[in-house]
Amino acid sequence: MTNRYPILTSPIKIGNVIFRNRMFSAPMGATDITPECTPGPRTQGFYELRAKGGAASVTVSELVVDPETDQSHMLHLNLTTVGCLAAHTFMADSLRRHGSVPSIELSHSGQYAGTYMSDKDKKASLNQWGPSDCTRPDGRPVKGLSKEQIAHIVKCYGENAALCKRAGYEMIMLHAGHGWLLNQFLSPAQNFRTDEYGGSTENRVRIVREVLQSIRAAVGPGFPIEIRISGSELFEGGYDINEGIKIAQLVEDLVDLIHVSVGSYQYGFFDTTLPMFEPHGRNVQYAAEIKKHVKKPVACIGGLSDPEQMEQILREGKADVIYMARQLLADPFLPNKVAAGQEDLIVKCLRCYTCMAERPTTFTRRCAVNPVVGREIEGMEVTPAYHKKRVLVVGAGVAGLKAAVTAAQRGHDVILCEKTNEVGGILKSEQAISFKHEMYELGLSLEKQAKLEGVDIRLNTVVTPEYVESIKPDALILAVGSTPVVPPIPGIDGNNVVIVNNYYLEKSKVGKKVVVLGGGLAGCECAVHLGQEGKEVSIVEMRDTLAPDCNIRNRPILMRNVDKYTTKYMQTAGLRVTPDGLIVKTPEGKEELIKADTIICAVGQRSNRADADALHTAAPFVREVGDCVRPANITKAIYEAYHAALDI
Repeated sequence: MTNRYPILTSPIKIGNVIFRNRMFSAPMGATDITPECTPGPRTQGFYELRAKGGAASVTVSELVVDPETDQSHMLHLNLTTVGCLAAHTFMADSLRRHGSVPSIELSHSGQYAGTYMSDKDKKASLNQWGPSDCTRPDGRPVKGLSKEQIAHIVKCYGENAALCKRAGYEMIMLHAGHGWLLNQFLSPAQNFRTDEYGGSTENRVRIVREVLQSIRAAVGPGFPIEIRISGSELFEGGYDINEGIKIAQLVEDLVDLIHVSVGSYQYGFFDTTLPMFEPHGRNVQYAAEIKKHVKKPVACIGGLSDPEQMEQILREGKADVIYMARQLLADPFLPNKVAAGQEDLIVKCLRCYTCMAERPTTFTRRCAVNPVVGREIEGMEVTPAYHKKRVLVVGAGVAGLKAAVTAAQRGHDVILCEKTNEVGGILKSEQAISFKHEMYELGLSLEKQAKLEGVDIRLNTVVTPEYVESIKPDALILAVGSTPVVPPIPGIDGNNVVIVNNYYLEKSKVGKKVVVLGGGLAGCECAVHLGQEGKEVSIVEMRDTLAPDCNIRNRPILMRNVDKYTTKYMQTAGLRVTPDGLIVKTPEGKEELIKADTIICAVGQRSNRADADALHTAAPFVREVGDCVRPANITKAIYEAYHAALDI
């Protein structure tokens, strides 16, 4: 077998430990943390799936080293809580048994103590500690740590490292980036001390060196210690890449791997965790720059999902290790697929922030394209059915494809019918939106998976009750989707109007000045794309809010781009389309012409209920999934389709 990624799949020795490849699973917050702050069973499953998928190392996140000064509701490790050491031991075991090196991130939130606590009243009563007395940007007071407290925290890092080693973790990651306590000491914008822990870069690094020395004394020689730093804080007053290089140089004698991220929690969430609007691997440049100035191996991270890009990063000497977080939620088996030459089956992360939005909303995990995430203990893989059945899936959009693939993986005989000449459904329309190409690729990947699993795909096939009767399926899954809503206004059928779903087919019709009628998620994303292409774009929305269907993490960055690239007309109704543009009714009740060469109609989707209703009694087992139930999103479609297939 030809190996297209010889460096990415090659082992690397860090400390005295050999890692099976260069693809590491980055820290991601736990799923179910018990009231005693120990890992729950879902947390173990959450991390284990990444080990099973082939990651060389999986980092458990975040272990709070000193609950006395950092009362965040994150993982703790101590001998006083019954079952705490055992829970972490089972965790480390679950990673090692799949050949992955179990790692754990040691952390202190500093002035952001309580950030992840669900009890907001208790959070408000906490003391937030930092390098210096100050006030956070949100107005919360911060108390400066005394030297005695610093010494205590340094000691706690070592004590926790010793317990981590005892539990079976085989690498320690020290979190010194992203605005947490150690980064607060490193940052000239947050460290105003005048003693040996403030002032010069060397002084600001002092606590980090003391912590690293404490950890080394606890774990002994050869045990890998990794430090995670922000190569640049990327905000005014913070340190830049030049000081990031100096920080790395000042600690490299005490570490075995330098993990370079960027940004700060308070000032740069979207710099640290890149949105779909940013290039993949944008932050690799910071790791590459630091690597030029240090001798220890360097790890990079930043929206990476393409193995070809990862291999190129390693080949060009920009990094030695590739870290992925969200991508290994979308497809935990990416490392195994890369090693097996099955990269065309990889399901890529959409960078939609569904995973991150779910945590503050329900305190669980969910992924738009992976229905298993957060629910791994319910089953990490599709299990074969006891009895093989004939399954007919109607509609080859994302829901239909996922249902067909899953049913086939269970061993059923699956027929997938699609009334058009190609599969993909709404996903086809995403190929023309530059920052949503992964959504289009999702359809391609699912189609390849379906063919690999032996699904009989029948295109240009309209399914009627008579057609179902001719096949006599044991189970029928209806994924007949939705249809764009087209408002009944004069001129909407004109040649200067493009339905947003058809934009990929009629892109050449779109002129320089564009009005997007409809400010939902689809309309806003299309408007941003057109603005990025240099077009003059206006959004017309009847409501007083844009994209209310966008999740709480993605929406702020979407709105930032909407503000940058478009003009907004809120509480404004489209009345009629003319050759000169769109005539609207303003909030004041006046008619006004918004000049445009092209009108993009993006006012929503309507379930194809008639198609579903015609078939809902056509087989012994019938299940409806996706937009035909209720137009929503990929997350809902994938989840419903997957479980419908499991129920057969």
